[in-house]
Amino acid sequence: MKLFACPHCGHRLYFENAQCLNCASPVLYDPGHARFVLLGAGGVFQCTNADECACNWMAEPGHAFCRACELNQLIPDLSVDGNRRRWIRVEAAKKRAIYSLLAAGLPVVPKRNAGDEAGLAFDFLADPIGGPGGARILTGHDNGLITLNVAEADSAERERRRVEMGENYRTLLGHFRHELGHYYWDRLIRDDPQRLAAFRALFGDERIDYEQALKTYHAEGAAPDWQQDHISAYATSHPWEDWAETWAHHLHITDTLEMVHALNFPLGRLETVEANELSRSDTGGELQPAPSEPAAVPEPFEKILARWLVLSEASNSINRCMGLPDLYPFVISEVTARKLAFVHELLADVKETGTKREPAEAF
Repeated sequence: MKLFACPHCGHRLYFENAQCLNCASPVLYDPGHARFVLLGAGGVFQCTNADECACNWMAEPGHAFCRACELNQLIPDLSVDGNRRRWIRVEAAKKRAIYSLLAAGLPVVPKRNAGDEAGLAFDFLADPIGGPGGARILTGHDNGLITLNVAEADSAERERRRVEMGENYRTLLGHFRHELGHYYWDRLIRDDPQRLAAFRALFGDERIDYEQALKTYHAEGAAPDWQQDHISAYATSHPWEDWAETWAHHLHITDTLEMVHALNFPLGRLETVEANELSRSDTGGELQPAPSEPAAVPEPFEKILARWLVLSEASNSINRCMGLPDLYPFVISEVTARKLAFVHELLADVKETGTKREPAEAF
């Protein structure tokens, strides 16, 4: 995530701003150019959801909704107390997820435009009213349709589910990035023989029975040594879940480091991180300033990971000083680092060549 500037006075704006706090100008985020524009300027149209879910994105000419809101297929029943507040929180997290997709050059096309197979859509639903015994809404992905239970927008409920599931991290943004990982596996890997072979070499064979694998995981849990090969316990359940978890963590890492760059924090290590250093808790090292401009070509993932290890160690230590849980309670092993690098190289390839490639091209 970047920092932004008010188009009227140049004052700093944050991604969720709808008004400049310096000059009071109403502003909208323009996702096509990754900048803010003045509401009321020529060719600037407000999203229809501005008054419904506090949407601060502009709609393209001829469109009622912005690029994020037009992906919505179903929203929660707003006559139910609390659902509008939940929807607002869900939309804010979704927009951060969509920002990363657009920045990566990934296709973000609504289902009604791209067809059921290739398009993307969201259903934001709530459990039926009436108490226990009814069907619960499960967060998940199915052929481009991502369903999210809006109960996850309530911090107390989300924490209850985190503890119940034995997770050390659970956020709305994390849900979106994980489920989007499933969607982009279908779009970028499934039908590409070279990428699929490389995926299987790292993550395993996704053709094993998915439902049975999940049943086994929920019954038996992860193996004691799961951190040697996976970013989370849930990633051990099936290669698809390993991929989705790894994809989500790559977006966590790169999005956070983009903000660090925007804030011009000195961060990084002068020496290259050796493989045997990845599992060490001590990530200290000589620091260097962040570059003044992003690299013209994608950096090797090793350099990104080196900065991330420094940042996560510092952030975790600061949180502990405040009596808070670790910001990033995960261990990145050698194997996990290779999986993250796979995602990184895939996204670099997509940005350079587009979603489709000729079969003869190397990955």
